[in-house]
Amino acid sequence: MAGLGRNGRGERQAAVGRWRTTGSALLRVIVVWVVSTLTMMLLAGILPDFKLTSDNGESITRVALTAAWGAGAFGLLSALVWPLVVRAFLLVPALVLGLLVFFLNGSLLLIALRLIPTGHGAAEPETAVIVAAVMSAVASATSTSLAVRDDDAYRRRLSRLADRRRRRRGLDSAPQPPGLVLIQLDGVGERTLRHAVDSGLMPTVAAWLQGTHRLTPWRTDWSSQTGASQLGILHGSNFDVPAFRWYEKESGEVMVSNRPASAVELQRRAVERTGDGGLLTVDGASRGNLFSGGAEEVALVLTAAARRGRRNRSRAGYFAYFSDPANAVRTAGSFVAEVGRELAQSTRARLRREAPRIKRGGLYPFIRAFATVVERDVVVAAVMGDLLAGRTAVYADLVAYDEVAHHSGPRGRDTDQVLRRLDRSLALIAGAAGQAPRPYRIVLLSDHGQSPGETFESAFGLTLKDLVRAGCGLPVPRRARRTRSGAEARYAVRVALHRPVEEGEERPPQRESDPVVLASGNLGLVSFPDAEGRLTREQIDRRHPALLTTLANHPGIGFLLVRSEEHGAVLLGGGGGGTEVPLAQLADGEGPLKGFGRGAADAVRRTDTFPHTADIMVNSMYDPATGRVHAFEEQIGSHGGLGGEQTHPFLLSPVELSAPVPDSGELVGAEQVHHVLRRWLGEGQGPQIPVGAEALTTAEDSPRTAQPEGSFPVVDRVVQDKTC
Repeated sequence: MAGLGRNGRGERQAAVGRWRTTGSALLRVIVVWVVSTLTMMLLAGILPDFKLTSDNGESITRVALTAAWGAGAFGLLSALVWPLVVRAFLLVPALVLGLLVFFLNGSLLLIALRLIPTGHGAAEPETAVIVAAVMSAVASATSTSLAVRDDDAYRRRLSRLADRRRRRRGLDSAPQPPGLVLIQLDGVGERTLRHAVDSGLMPTVAAWLQGTHRLTPWRTDWSSQTGASQLGILHGSNFDVPAFRWYEKESGEVMVSNRPASAVELQRRAVERTGDGGLLTVDGASRGNLFSGGAEEVALVLTAAARRGRRNRSRAGYFAYFSDPANAVRTAGSFVAEVGRELAQSTRARLRREAPRIKRGGLYPFIRAFATVVERDVVVAAVMGDLLAGRTAVYADLVAYDEVAHHSGPRGRDTDQVLRRLDRSLALIAGAAGQAPRPYRIVLLSDHGQSPGETFESAFGLTLKDLVRAGCGLPVPRRARRTRSGAEARYAVRVALHRPVEEGEERPPQRESDPVVLASGNLGLVSFPDAEGRLTREQIDRRHPALLTTLANHPGIGFLLVRSEEHGAVLLGGGGGGTEVPLAQLADGEGPLKGFGRGAADAVRRTDTFPHTADIMVNSMYDPATGRVHAFEEQIGSHGGLGGEQTHPFLLSPVELSAPVPDSGELVGAEQVHHVLRRWLGEGQGPQIPVGAEALTTAEDSPRTAQPEGSFPVVDRVVQDKTC
């Protein structure tokens, strides 16, 4: 009887709780409706082209009733019709959809004004856009205020979402083993992270370091760029990825790490080499990455963007996010603000004659806003949805810092602002993890760092391609074409816009005798397409007697790697040093590698084994006193070769996980990082399921059904309403 009494009281308490929840939700709807009504009335009084009229005169009561009908109709249309409108625009490029947000919102307002039964409203189309944007912003701010005041309602709402997702995925209520969330801060080196923590820019990361996490530095391979690092981290192999871009003689094609077709091929090669589908094969999600990692759930993943038609799920992340009008208006407004911020910052740098400096005009302000606002918001929302869905493993890349650092430099006011906003994104993800149906271990890591320095062209008045052509006795154009930046965001934007990838200097030469010269940060690659295989030093000297001497004696060159008939391969010291060292005798801190730091010799030797290593590999000079390098691209913060902070990323992991390396050891190369993450997955879930022959067909070719496209915008709205 006592048990029955307790059960009865529990049922009554649960019923009371449900009524309170319903009443609280109804009260919030009413408050938002009232505020929206008052906002509409205020705008009608301010804007000359926006009127609220009634059939029986202009009394305040009639106008208020008309505004209430209009606000209610606009709210219902936003909640019901907007997701359908967005879905109808699935074939529109994602970035274009973001720019259409205001137009679509204004159209909904005009429809709402026509639905008012007590009278009618009138607005010019351009005024309707303004009114709709203001009303959406006010409604979002009101919801935020109410959510802040009602923590219990906020927690209950997230809990219900988590329970709903768990039931949808067939998970019972029993305790689940911990999941693993891997957030990549693209381009943030270990020293940059420590500086941001010490300066108070990243309080969330600082709190982790003080109690729950450990910071472990690691070293990249010679190719210190996202393509090589992320491929190694997600797929366990970055063999034969000598740079960000390189020329393959047998096919006559230039491979570019963040070009969709190249990314698909690189992933295929890695899967074939390892016999494994990737780190995320078992119940994983890949968000904002170049590669899928074998995940079934992908959003903004470059390898998936190479597909066309219904099976391309990568861009679904944009539409899932923008299907919520509040998200759309918020992100579109932030996008515009970020464009203005870049214009102001670049103007200030120009007026102050800051050095080094590069041109930041053209489309760059929009590319920066895409990377720092649109992609960040969509990826963070997707990760939060994955957490509430209880996925086992999630890997996401936030590219904002890397994009800004390329153009503004690795340290300064511009990048400090980006790091602050990234920290707030991490706080959002951590908050969602606290409401997830299973515990999560959050791992923060980077793929490389950034090294500062004036560009090679700015410092010496010619590009690497000009220097190579001069050494070959070929004509050098008077006005050299600048080498485009290889930043990840530029290609992501072109994919989002459905625009073909620009080739520029990546186009194969018109004459087979002309050398192909490619740049990857401060790493340059010189290939001769008319010769099979990799040319030796002796063969190059017979073809172009002055070329190697011209390169090795240049003050902007650190060292050259070439094959040798006598020694197998040699390293030639640059800057006029004239040092020649067989690769077998190469040692850190000596000869051509003096000042380049620990591990440089092994990194060079490993790259020499790659089938597609260029005929001549060129690394720029490096000044250990200042950390300065010379990028062969238009970048004053660069990565891709050896020298400085670019080769020193970090791994920030919970102390409850096993140590990444023994106390006396060192973490070297992205492939080793992959094995550490594999081990951590095993600690949480038990051994990962071996991947058989079927898994060699990567997740992009999987016919299984994806998570519904509209499944995470509500989650994003809830959490952003709480914290933004």
